[in-house]
Amino acid sequence: MDVLVIEDEELAVRKLTKLLQDVDNTIRIVGTAASVRASVQWLKSNATPDLILMDIELADGQSFEIFEQTPVESPVIFTTSYDEYALRAFKVNSIDYLLKPIKRHELEASLEKHRKLRNPAENETGGKMAIDALVQQLRQQIQPTEYRKRFLVKHLSQWMPIEVADIAYFYSEEGVSLFRTRSNQKFSVDYTLDELEAMLDPVQFFRANRQFIVDINSVQQIHPYFNNKLKLTLKPSPEEEVLVSRERATEFKKWMGK
Repeated sequence: MDVLVIEDEELAVRKLTKLLQDVDNTIRIVGTAASVRASVQWLKSNATPDLILMDIELADGQSFEIFEQTPVESPVIFTTSYDEYALRAFKVNSIDYLLKPIKRHELEASLEKHRKLRNPAENETGGKMAIDALVQQLRQQIQPTEYRKRFLVKHLSQWMPIEVADIAYFYSEEGVSLFRTRSNQKFSVDYTLDELEAMLDPVQFFRANRQFIVDINSVQQIHPYFNNKLKLTLKPSPEEEVLVSRERATEFKKWMGK
């Protein structure tokens, strides 16, 4: 089997080459490329390999750009450092991914999957469609998410921009979504808490329960509570108790840095 390795770290190329040949001594590394530009040139100038192992982050950009600049007819196994849960959904058809550092048994499984799925007709249609879908989904997945940085709120007869960094928590009250600033000002917003949760950086904000989304710096104390719940002391102090459910207590403590 002829394999092209697209990887921008020389040591990683050597390790992957050795691992491939240890797993299957019939594998022939027909080429390597360390950048988008070099990969495109190689694909345009050489016969189509049986398989490509492709790192996502290359010296001059993301490997998705390769697909935009030249047809990729070979099945692709992506190598990446991104979290496996974020990529699990993209194991489709003859396409797979390997998390770095690459483990021998995982490489063996990917190669075996490729052998079972290798079919000329499938590669011409389903495989190409799968690559296109994967590229789009992976691109969306690993691009930095843009979270809200401010909200424009009505105050008396004018509009005011409030920075998210100045917000202590969001909460709902009689069907209305509001937030309280660190200086204890209260404003309403035209979003549900579910919508707000999707807009806010999860490193900074946590959905404590159905009524509260709290900023990590607003949490002053955490108290054990009945039935394995947690009771939070926030600053500024809200008008009602803020409890973290038993189901979310462990996740909350991890979020706080336990």
